[in-house]
Amino acid sequence: MKSAKGIENLAFVPSSPDILRRSSASPSQIEVSAFSSDPRRENSQPQELQKPQGPQKSPEPPLPSAPPNASEEKPRSLSLSEFDEGPCGWRNLHPQCLQRCNTPQGFLLHYCLLAVTQGMVVNGLVNISISTIEKRYEMKSSLTGLISSSYDISFCLLSLFVSFFGERGHKPRWLAFATFMIGLGALVFSLPQFFSGEYQLGSLFEDTCITTRNSTSCTSSTSSLSNYLYIFILGQLLLGAGGTPLYTLGTAFLDDSVPTHKSSLYIGTGYAMSILGPAIGYVLGGQLLTMYIDVAMSESTDVTEDDPRWLGAWWIGFILSWIFAWSLIIPFSCFPKHLPGTAEIQAGKTSQAHQSNSNTDEKFGKSIKDFPAALKNLMKNGVFMCLVLSTSSEALITTGFATFLPKFIENQFGLTSSFAATLGGAVIIPGAALGQILGGVLVSKFKMTCKNTMKFALFTSGVALMLSFVLIYAKCENEPFAGVSESYNGTGELGNLVASCNTNCNCLRSYYYPVCGEDGVQYFSPCFAGCADSVSNRKPKVYYNCSCIERKTEVTSTAETFGSEATAGKCETHCANLPIFLCIFFIIIIFTFMTSTPMTVSILRCVNHRQRSLALGIQFTFLRLLGTIPGPIIFGITIDSTCILWDINDCGIKGACWIYNNIKMAHMLVTISVACKVITVFFNGFAIFLYKPPLSATDMSFHNQNAVVTNVLVEQDLNRVGKEG
Repeated sequence: MKSAKGIENLAFVPSSPDILRRSSASPSQIEVSAFSSDPRRENSQPQELQKPQGPQKSPEPPLPSAPPNASEEKPRSLSLSEFDEGPCGWRNLHPQCLQRCNTPQGFLLHYCLLAVTQGMVVNGLVNISISTIEKRYEMKSSLTGLISSSYDISFCLLSLFVSFFGERGHKPRWLAFATFMIGLGALVFSLPQFFSGEYQLGSLFEDTCITTRNSTSCTSSTSSLSNYLYIFILGQLLLGAGGTPLYTLGTAFLDDSVPTHKSSLYIGTGYAMSILGPAIGYVLGGQLLTMYIDVAMSESTDVTEDDPRWLGAWWIGFILSWIFAWSLIIPFSCFPKHLPGTAEIQAGKTSQAHQSNSNTDEKFGKSIKDFPAALKNLMKNGVFMCLVLSTSSEALITTGFATFLPKFIENQFGLTSSFAATLGGAVIIPGAALGQILGGVLVSKFKMTCKNTMKFALFTSGVALMLSFVLIYAKCENEPFAGVSESYNGTGELGNLVASCNTNCNCLRSYYYPVCGEDGVQYFSPCFAGCADSVSNRKPKVYYNCSCIERKTEVTSTAETFGSEATAGKCETHCANLPIFLCIFFIIIIFTFMTSTPMTVSILRCVNHRQRSLALGIQFTFLRLLGTIPGPIIFGITIDSTCILWDINDCGIKGACWIYNNIKMAHMLVTISVACKVITVFFNGFAIFLYKPPLSATDMSFHNQNAVVTNVLVEQDLNRVGKEG
């Protein structure tokens, strides 16, 4: 009938971006299907229009001038052209063996390998190499901090543009570009090793009390080695350029290629692998640091790892990462623009986008002129912005603890820095990976809608918030420390490391090498303990003839019969809260990262499907500007505020902090954690309150967003139906 023909023709106005909702009838009462697989058409009776899902009667013969399929074939062909599905290969070369990988599982495998490589380099090898780079190239901590933040700077500058233009592009080829940039960044980061020459060993520093030690003078000099700073920064910038497509376009491509209920499982698995990468980086980097920095010279030098002058082969891990990353370029370049079956999967998906006035048509997003409008559309989406702010607040505390958890454990529980770092990694890495996978599995298993996914994220954040209060009880008092909390056998002043027993030793406050005296008091160094002799062939190293330690046994001067007055290392703590702290913190990490995948899925669902990549780009930009960049800074400033003993050199310049107030540090960090968790819960809950699912969410597919039926035209056609009936 003409009426049926009129309604169908009006459904495919090219400039119509969204389905306008009628004020007089529910949108579920009128369905215009632009992508039906058969040519059946709506009956001309109003009663049939109200029940589109029920059995349909055969339509009346159409007018000769308007064939029944004319209005349907055109939009269907336009829809399928959006999904350039094809075989795996290059141009006319499509080997049959590659087609086994042309599946979501095959793409996920390569995505995980790239995520592991990126995480291994950026969050593993770079972090574990920073201290070695400081010593080798004579850089201050402020300069190495600039190196670390260069990755986030690059990511922020590029994420919006890459996600905007990459949404319409060939996403696997963007990821091939990402693998190239990650490999290139790793290669550039290792270049200073090959241009700076051999490492020159300095003279061995004597850590005992020497009355003839020359006092150091205040001299300031700059080394040409510090100029390699710019090469390290360039490497980090390239790594940031490679990481941008990985977490924006790669995530969107996974979401495109699988059904809605499986999306969270795939995304959670990919994110879990990105967390596994740093663990591999730390293990690999730690093993490589046991090799001498100049591998060819390792046999000709007699320096050992116990020597303070030792530097490890930090650069080998970056070379291996460069080779492995570039081996992934070919696999990513052979994937088609869309995996086979994507069009069918997309046709079966249901839009859960938050109701808003942001409309995008087929051509929207193909020009740079659309970029401001696209940003405005997303920024006006209140649900999306609440979720972004929620994830940014969560990122602040996760990156802060990831950076300073080893230092917290070291100072609270009196452990060595290496063992504290091992414990921190053993808690954070498995907990984060387990949380990512659990979050994705649960959302996928129960097939949660967008709103239920946000509620699940709110629940996990609430549990983590409650457990954060428990951490306040897992703290430890400071152990006795000579010159800080204890006097030198009744002499000296608190806050001053120099006393009458070590005045003539000319000790350096810049050399922190703690020892534990047999009196149970910790000393800043063997020199400040007044120790004149040592035995270095024992592990740990022992010192004797210490003038500042109260003798409990008579000590002779021979090495065979001496009693050790001091032992290298910190005194054993009497606090037994470490197991409790690690267990509680492990559970908090699990619930914290259980939120990550559901939040990402919620962001992908609450925005227009054509703007998902840009939405992820905006999310990661805010996440870094408000989370990962200021997080370590805020935590660092907070921890520094609890310092009770600073390193001050001969020039009066304050350096690193040696001793912290443990109780104050614990209170401050718990306060920050609780505050950020409250912000996370607030914005998550507010997003749930604001969210309004499409009124016809059960009937409208993603592709129906391109069909618009105005109220006026629908009413006119209904009037025609009534007249002709």
